[in-house]
Amino acid sequence: MSSGRKQASLVGNIDWATVILYIILVLIGWFAIYSAAYDEAHSIFSSETSSGQQFQWMIASAIVAFLILIVDSRFYIAFSYPMYVVIMLFVASVMVIGTEVKGQQNWIRFGGFQMQPSELAKFAVALGVAKYLSGLNVDIRKWRDKWKAFAVVGIPMLIVLIQGDTGSAVVFLAFSLVLFRDGLESYFLIIGTAVLIVSVLALLIKPLILAGIFLGIAAVIIYFIRKNTRTIALIAGLWVATSIYIFSVDYVFNNVLKSHQRDRVNVLLGKEVEKGKDWNIRQSIIAIGSGGAMGKGYLQGTQTKLKFVPEQSTDFIFSSIGEEFGFLGCTILILIFVLFFFRLLYLAERQRSKFSRIYGYCVASILFFHFLINIGMAIGVAPVIGIPLPFISKGGSALLSFTLLLFVFIRLDTQRYDTMR
Repeated sequence: MSSGRKQASLVGNIDWATVILYIILVLIGWFAIYSAAYDEAHSIFSSETSSGQQFQWMIASAIVAFLILIVDSRFYIAFSYPMYVVIMLFVASVMVIGTEVKGQQNWIRFGGFQMQPSELAKFAVALGVAKYLSGLNVDIRKWRDKWKAFAVVGIPMLIVLIQGDTGSAVVFLAFSLVLFRDGLESYFLIIGTAVLIVSVLALLIKPLILAGIFLGIAAVIIYFIRKNTRTIALIAGLWVATSIYIFSVDYVFNNVLKSHQRDRVNVLLGKEVEKGKDWNIRQSIIAIGSGGAMGKGYLQGTQTKLKFVPEQSTDFIFSSIGEEFGFLGCTILILIFVLFFFRLLYLAERQRSKFSRIYGYCVASILFFHFLINIGMAIGVAPVIGIPLPFISKGGSALLSFTLLLFVFIRLDTQRYDTMR
């Protein structure tokens, strides 16, 4: 096939609906950043402003997207593992050559730019998970294959956690959705839900009292099944394990977590905290609520202009949109995201290549997790763990990594009719 025909085929096979939704979200984010950090002395393009710096990253991301699209899809499949290893080494190197920002040494500085390598780790894990699960004779229902899949996700998660970036580490839990889609047994979901419930209870109730409550429940169950020795032993063992976990949660919360992390959890659980500790969430909710149904208008948000909401162009960008465009604007933005996610799922399901399908689910899961937690943070129903709203929040490394994630999938989709693994 001639180069001209190849280019025509590539352009024709690109899913332009997804590309257009991506562009819409990036532009919404750019204008929202300009508003959140508004300075009438500078234009939206000024490199001295947050919006101007974001514009530079938008150009860089556009170049990266173009380069991704002109590389053959087989490259990403063939070099998945090498890219995974190289990026993991890059992420780990931050502990040696990294720059400290806001108390966390998980940034690398390049001249006037700085980036967070942990953002790239999500792309690396998506490649690694897709490559491993699409391998011959790999069955996630076998324990041997389970542990290998868990390791692909768990190793970078641990590295990022050691660096103190709890928010980015938590995002790796999104890959569990991909594992369930590929056949991971449902009892893992049941166990995960039970652990979450016990964790919350352990933070609300004193450990000794909670262990006693579970002991009472176990005693009642044992009374009714007292003839079944094996089940009694199982329940007793489960109670011991649960009690150990309850006291472990209490110990980690009081001795391992930093004070600001404990405050964030307490705010979420509705506990009383020192005055000012819940400032971010309170101001974010006030800003969103003050927008009413239609909002105050672009650049007219008083909470935004007076800088009441900290980190408003990054973690709490949604509050600026809520104040200026109201319930209607928030609904439209959420609907655009929902349409975007359904489009990604549709693209993933139409792949003939198992690698492409799994990778597509990785992309959708990561972006959805970011979307869910970030908006949850802004409205006070999720802990403040400092993760950006995809394509909307200010952050060059985040925008670049999301673009990389997305456009590799778009490129894979252009060759969906090929018989690639």
